[in-house]
Parts: sequence; C-alpha cells; structure tokens
Amino acid sequence: MSVELTGIAHGEAAGTGTLGKAMAVLEAVVMADGPQRFTDILARSGQPRGTLHRLLSHLVEEGLLVQRRDLSYEPGLRLLTLASRSWAGNRFRDVAEPHLRSLHELTGETVHLGILRETEIVYVDKVESRQTVRMSSQIGKASPVYCTGIGKAALSLLPQPELERLVAKMAFHAFTPHTHRSAETLLAEIADIRRDGHAFDREEHEIEIRCVAAPIRVSGSDLTAGISVTGPAYRVSMEQLIAWSGAVRAAAAAIGEEAAIRLGPGRGGP
Repeated sequence: MSVELTGIAHGEAAGTGTLGKAMAVLEAVVMADGPQRFTDILARSGQPRGTLHRLLSHLVEEGLLVQRRDLSYEPGLRLLTLASRSWAGNRFRDVAEPHLRSLHELTGETVHLGILRETEIVYVDKVESRQTVRMSSQIGKASPVYCTGIGKAALSLLPQPELERLVAKMAFHAFTPHTHRSAETLLAEIADIRRDGHAFDREEHEIEIRCVAAPIRVSGSDLTAGISVTGPAYRVSMEQLIAWSGAVRAAAAAIGEEAAIRLGPGRGGP
C-alpha cells in the first residue's frame, strides 16, 4: 500500500499514525450498511478534510475502495482477494464447518459461528437456512454481544473480572423492547447461561428474530467463540429453541474438543 508509514517509523502509535488513520477510514466504509459519501466518512472518521481526501485517494488507488459515479465510496474488489486468502488459512473455521452443517441439517435454520472481539461478536462462518425467509447476517459483520445469543454465550466463558471489565465498557442501546438496558440485567443472564450451558436471543437485536447459542471452549487457547441456530419468530418458537439447545451444546463441545487437538500449541490458530 502506498500510504506513507512515517508516523509509525518515528514511534507514533498505530492508531494515530498514517496507517492507523487509513485503517479507520477503510473501516468506516467497509462496516457501513451501504456506500458512503465523503461527508459520511468525514463524520465517522474524525479526520481533517485534506487528510481524508488524501487517504481516500490512496485507498482507491490500491483497490481497497471504489469511488462510484455518484462520488460515494464502497469496498473494493482487492479486499475480497485479501479476505479470501486470509479465510483459506482460518483453521478454526475448518474445524467448525462440519459441525455447523450437522446442526443445519438437524434444524433447517441458519447456523452461525462467531468469535468474541471485546464488546462485539464477529460472525466468521454461516450456513444459510433452507427456508425462503432467511437471515440478513453477513460473514465478517460484528454485532453487540449484549443483545445476541452467540455474544452472550461467548461472554459466559470469560473470568468474572474480565467479564465485568467488558460490560463496564458497553453502551446499552435499546434495539428492541427486549434488549438489555443495564449491566446488572446482563450479568444476571450471564450467570444463568453459565449454569445452563446455552443462551437465547429473545428478539433482543432484531424484532421477530430468535436464536439459541452455546459457548465454544477451546482448552489451552484464549479463543472465545460461540455457535448459534437462528430463525424468524413466526417459524421458531422458544419451545423449539429449547428443544434444540442440547444439540447446540453438543456441537459447541465437539468443536472445542477438536480445536484443542488440531489447533493446540505448535499447530497454528485461527
């Protein structure tokens, strides 16, 4: 990439150096729901106008962003190439994939694999529902942990001090009437999840969307992950999710056990 790295070379932190600024601009476009105009990126990135113009030019030149005819920006095809090469080497996904497909065959609904990243869960794999009405989730997309079944399941693996540290950083946004609005209610549910071994999304992130999830524990690794089965409320009752919870827990346990063997010390990680 042709962006100058002089800031980092002189000891400047990556988050404030030129590379860090470029990454912030790239993320502002990639993580948005649609093409972003210059003013949108300016508001999200906090960069001066001149700096932002220069960074956008570099990113377009390198094929990481594309400028559309209406002058808005969207992710470039080079990102797909980089992502596919990275994804090809993701061994955790390879371990989990057959278990995701088995759950999909059992339930017929969408199955997700997610990895905890601070206060978000990042979806790293997905097996789509066989039904006509499907989920809008995307691989690589991040969602808040406090309102997703898979996020809450992953949180349940954390030691209590680490859990409380992350919860203290959360800004509880009420996506639906069922979303957690306080640390107290979230921590109380995490205690239940630790006891039961599974979590639910009771229309907490999106109305009419429910899921059952279980944490994936990989012995000897700091990987914190989860697996879930998700479907629309009209098709998937809470009773049905409860009935599937044992299979979801079993799949999570199998992934964790296999990952500990195949991805242990000296064998590479996700």
